[in-house]
Amino acid sequence: MNLHPKKLFPGVDNLELLNHQPITKRDLLNFSNVILSEIKEMVGKQEQPAQWLKSSEVRKLLKISPGTLQNLRINGTLHFTKIGSIIYYKYEDILKILEN
Repeated sequence: MNLHPKKLFPGVDNLELLNHQPITKRDLLNFSNVILSEIKEMVGKQEQPAQWLKSSEVRKLLKISPGTLQNLRINGTLHFTKIGSIIYYKYEDILKILEN
């Protein structure tokens, strides 16, 4: 977050004066608005993480057998990631197959 004091307290030229002034409700409201806008900006920049599905979930979605799913992997139609003994598929890749 980029919470520079001048951004939090617009109109204050000498930031040293802030050490000797009481904090007002207006200051707190301004501070909360700046924080909220920074959070919204950060959340807006985040990409949605890829949703991963296991083989059984993919077979149910595509209504295919384990052998057909294996053929889709072998011929490169369906990309996958294997972690240990579990194979995962990106949900967006499954949607592309369903669209075709």
